[in-house]
Amino acid sequence: MGDPVVRVLRGAPDETELAALVAVLAAIGAPKPAEPEVPAPRPRRLPHFQPATSWRTLR
Repeated sequence: MGDPVVRVLRGAPDETELAALVAVLAAIGAPKPAEPEVPAPRPRRLPHFQPATSWRTLR
């Protein structure tokens, strides 16, 4: 197997504490899932400017 990956320097953790530590280290080292591609927003066409006194606003 080789050298241990995790070594306890102080204390005497029980099996559940070691399992929790290994689970956290495995979660940190796991690759992140790819984010789905979000399509770029389509540009909006703004209406043409009409002044408030325009004859078009009287419709």
